[in-house]
Amino acid sequence: MEKKKLNVGIIGHRFMGKAHSNAWLKAPLFFDLDAHPILKTACARSEDELSVFAKTWGWESTETDWRKVVEDPEIDIVDISTPTHLHFDMAVAAAENGKHVFCEKPLALSKAQSEEMLRIAESNKVVHYVNHNYRRTPAVMLAKKMIDEGQLGQIYHWRGCYQQDWIVDPEFPLTWQLQKEYAMAGPHWDLNSHSVDLALFLVGPIQEVSCITSHFIKERPLPGVGAKAFTSGSQASAEKGTVTVEDASLMMVRFTNGAVGSFEATRFATGRKNHNTFEIYGSKGSIRFDLERMNELEYFNREDPAELQGFRTIMVTESTHPYLSHWWPPGHIIGYEHAFVHAVADFITAVSKGSSIHPNFEDGVKIMSVLEAALQAAESGSRTSVK
Repeated sequence: MEKKKLNVGIIGHRFMGKAHSNAWLKAPLFFDLDAHPILKTACARSEDELSVFAKTWGWESTETDWRKVVEDPEIDIVDISTPTHLHFDMAVAAAENGKHVFCEKPLALSKAQSEEMLRIAESNKVVHYVNHNYRRTPAVMLAKKMIDEGQLGQIYHWRGCYQQDWIVDPEFPLTWQLQKEYAMAGPHWDLNSHSVDLALFLVGPIQEVSCITSHFIKERPLPGVGAKAFTSGSQASAEKGTVTVEDASLMMVRFTNGAVGSFEATRFATGRKNHNTFEIYGSKGSIRFDLERMNELEYFNREDPAELQGFRTIMVTESTHPYLSHWWPPGHIIGYEHAFVHAVADFITAVSKGSSIHPNFEDGVKIMSVLEAALQAAESGSRTSVK
């Protein structure tokens, strides 16, 4: 029997546009899905860049007006791969037009925006998802299984750290990620949103926060044509503008279950390109994950005999591990792009079955609540409750 087809419209064509396009292509090749995604329409402002993008990834048509994409009756799914400040209008319009929404993170510029996105998505009964894709690495899913089964016992500590270095050069231009009106905050919003999602997923709700932030470089050259994140030598002009977001954030939290945690987010960790790690310590054992070694999970079992105790490295590459049966033989590692494929596969399944998927906009509200409370705590210099 021929599978149902789901027409996808993607808005955005750069880093995330490529990562998402690859996932829409690969998911039906490796997963036995109930429906088949069709790369229907790609949307971006630059016609020349869009034409090359669409041809490269196999999108059937192009459009420079995103509203026409979300209003197109042939489109079933809208994939929002744009800068953060555009998410709210696009997601709301897509949901109001009955489209299922696959949205890049951070979800929005505020808790209030995310709450409205959730309300409209729910009232229109569409599937909604925010792409904190690191949940879907097999090692993180194994960590979740171990915690749920009680293998770590009572959780005492979370230690999260997300470090990059792509703006250490003071001549790096003032891209949108460094401007509050487009990004809301710096690494605290962008990087910590991933870390907070993982903490909520693995440890549980956060009830109060304290935070400090720092600005290391307060002015940068204005961006020239083609200036973009992660790119050394990005074009810049001689004129300078003000950096309006923090360069680093240090946050401490108390979880509802009594555990305490710390979060570090920075783009000034020289030598670190995408260093996303967490450690969880419990009464029975501990685990540690490092995205740069994403096929491994370090595990300490306090109940092992004393002479055998020590951190062991679990290679999360067996067919019994989450998602791995869809890929290669045991021992053959997977990479960064696979978490996106897993997210798309799960999203298509949710759309096909009329079920929900996590993290969704409700989870996004919870993440925004923590991040927003932390910024308030940094400004006031006192602990702040997460509402």
